[in-house]
Amino acid sequence: MPHDHHRHVPEGHNHGPFHLHSHMDPADEAAELQILARQFIDGFREAADKAAYLRIAGVPLEVEDPEGGPPLKLVDVSLTTEWQVGTASPGFGTRELAHLPFPGEMIAERTNMGFVYVSLDARRVLDLREHLATRSP
Repeated sequence: MPHDHHRHVPEGHNHGPFHLHSHMDPADEAAELQILARQFIDGFREAADKAAYLRIAGVPLEVEDPEGGPPLKLVDVSLTTEWQVGTASPGFGTRELAHLPFPGEMIAERTNMGFVYVSLDARRVLDLREHLATRSP
């Protein structure tokens, strides 16, 4: 849950001697990010002008190449749907994974969006959650 902290701020900082800010538990942040992503995807699907929707949302038309090459240009938006039908974790004392299939009512659809950027030398997919996390206050 969000909580506020009082933190001493060095002299000269224009917020006075204390600065209020809020932190969320990582699980709450992940849940909030999933809600934002779901709403973003729903809005994109319904948008009559998909390019305008992306511009309003601040999705960059180009990004820097992490390898130092020319900027990569946005060329595609991909939507992927997955259903997690089970889970697997390391087994005790073995190299085999312990597998736990989910009953039907626990299987849920997950849809994600990726922004595909390209140059002559590179291709990069920026995950929607990465985009949203960098824009969140």
